[in-house]
Amino acid sequence: MKFVLTNDDGYTAPGLAALIEVAGRLGQVIVVAPINAQSGVGHQVSMQTPLRVERSTQPNHYMVHGAPADCTRLALKEIASDADWVLSGINQGANLGSDVYQSGTVAAAREAAILGKKAIAVSQYIAPEWLVDWDAAVRYLSSVLPIVINAPLARGNFWNINLPSPITADSPIKWQYCPLDKNPHKYRFRKDGDLYYYQGVIHDRPRAARSDVDICFSGNVSITRVEI
Repeated sequence: MKFVLTNDDGYTAPGLAALIEVAGRLGQVIVVAPINAQSGVGHQVSMQTPLRVERSTQPNHYMVHGAPADCTRLALKEIASDADWVLSGINQGANLGSDVYQSGTVAAAREAAILGKKAIAVSQYIAPEWLVDWDAAVRYLSSVLPIVINAPLARGNFWNINLPSPITADSPIKWQYCPLDKNPHKYRFRKDGDLYYYQGVIHDRPRAARSDVDICFSGNVSITRVEI
């Protein structure tokens, strides 16, 4: 099996290294990731400027001066058109509910689905006062990813996985298929002259029962099928 890996936190992000470790146990890995962090860019693409690509010292690793969706397009059109899957992540922070519309991580997976490829976006929720345990994230995803890869997935759909927090080396792994939460974030603006600052706490967001937000915030891996 051949995997294209990308993300929105940038090529050197620990979440991408974790994803490389997990996917490398299942097949061939080709990394095509943004050279710099691209968090929150959504489905932006670089139509007005050329994409510069640098090769890493690692074989089959490419660093792109562009957005996550650019990386998916470039990978599937020029570098690895025969890839079986596009995997995006592991994002440092959750992409639940309405987050999927602003997330570069999710956009990379969505672009793959648009192009007719199977894809999975993976994100790690970070609970208050906790740091990410990437070894635990590897253990969790190693358990869940083969299940998702072998699950039926219709053309024009992709998977969105969120790992819970906190997780440790010996936390029991529980997962559940669930829909996207349709509730908007709770946020407000703080005005300072002509400047407006977003304010809000992601951990206090509304959660519909049995939605991805509810499942993940309750300590389970949320697995959501998203249609383009």
